[in-house]
Amino acid sequence: MENGKIIVEAELRPTEDEEKVIKAINNVFTCENMEITDQGDYKIIRCSSNSYKSLNKFHELLRRQAILDAARSYFFKRIKGNKLLILLHKQAAYSGKISFISWDEESPLGPIKIIIESKDINSVIDWLSPQTVRGKPLWERGPPKD
Repeated sequence: MENGKIIVEAELRPTEDEEKVIKAINNVFTCENMEITDQGDYKIIRCSSNSYKSLNKFHELLRRQAILDAARSYFFKRIKGNKLLILLHKQAAYSGKISFISWDEESPLGPIKIIIESKDINSVIDWLSPQTVRGKPLWERGPPKD
């Protein structure tokens, strides 16, 4: 995909169950390619995708939890150039819920990091979390073209 790339990664600490961390990631993201690398004291689970469709679960959870306004505000604060960095609470993701965090230390076992790279990051945000009035989206768009 020339337009964008998505990477999701989480630390796997020695006290954690690998299957549970993978489940937490899979609850919010559809993984195309997964690799687990040993970093010495811990491992990194990294998933990547070249399709915005891999974010469909995340897209749906934002609506189910009715947190579009909070998500939109959070996303716009977290843009750096053509990248958006989202930090999710790992235990919440394991439970099938989205809980945004601002820095790594807010999640005792480390966050799930979602890095979205796009030439048009605002279109990605408009798809994931459109503006709302009284909690209802003003528009619904499909995912940006891959």
